[in-house]
Amino acid sequence: MQPPSNSKVAEMLEEVADLLSVQHADPYRVRAYREAAATLRDRKESAAEVVEVHGREALEGWPRIGRSLSSAIAEIVSSGRLGMLDRLRGEVSPEDLFTTVPGIGEELARRLHAALGLETLEDLEVAAHDGRLEGLPGFGARRTRAVRELLAARLSRSARKLARRVQPTDVERPSITALLSVDDEYRRRARAGELRQIAPRRLNPDHEAWLPILHAERDGWSFTALFSNTARAHELGTTHDWVILYFERDGHEDQSTVVTEHRGPLAGKRVVRGREEECRAHYQ
Repeated sequence: MQPPSNSKVAEMLEEVADLLSVQHADPYRVRAYREAAATLRDRKESAAEVVEVHGREALEGWPRIGRSLSSAIAEIVSSGRLGMLDRLRGEVSPEDLFTTVPGIGEELARRLHAALGLETLEDLEVAAHDGRLEGLPGFGARRTRAVRELLAARLSRSARKLARRVQPTDVERPSITALLSVDDEYRRRARAGELRQIAPRRLNPDHEAWLPILHAERDGWSFTALFSNTARAHELGTTHDWVILYFERDGHEDQSTVVTEHRGPLAGKRVVRGREEECRAHYQ
């Protein structure tokens, strides 16, 4: 794959800025993407070559490019796409994303999403390291190893960063209070019809603009909130209950899913999947 030019990377950053603007995101965040795009257009050095030779951190020496923007640029030059832009466009299904990995066809991609609940290539990478992938029918040790190697090259993730994703620390993720606060604001404003709605390209044959989107800030984290538009959510009728929260700060990007619990001591409460114990402490 030919690395994208500075002009192409700038175009993608400008599209992010345009979409954030019309979706009423923080003006500072919009301006940051526009200024980074302007820097790329002004530079003679190739951002792709700088990342390949010196790593993402070298871009932080360029004017108006900090850790978050350097991570976004590195993602574009290494994979040709930007996950954040895909989300803002509302166009990519997890199944479509997984089929871009050699050796994963449509059936395996559906299985990854339905059986393991994976949504992103980063989720797939973690599953390839923590044993879940090898235990899934259709994936043995050899195929799992191939997926690990392919994603390591594509995502350009260091062993240290991967370890942090597999075993995240409290420093690297928002608090339960912040997550539930954004979830509450999103669902409240969505019910009131206060949020801009986008037309997701997947599972939306009529191209209806039905999916509300919220951009918010909490404790230095930038959030994007969307109802889950996955095949599983549609199947279970939870498209207006499951909320996906994407968050980013200082180049660290991840996501959480918030749902209404139906069983146990948290029944009726909003719960962050995977952090149920912290949610119990929060409500107590």
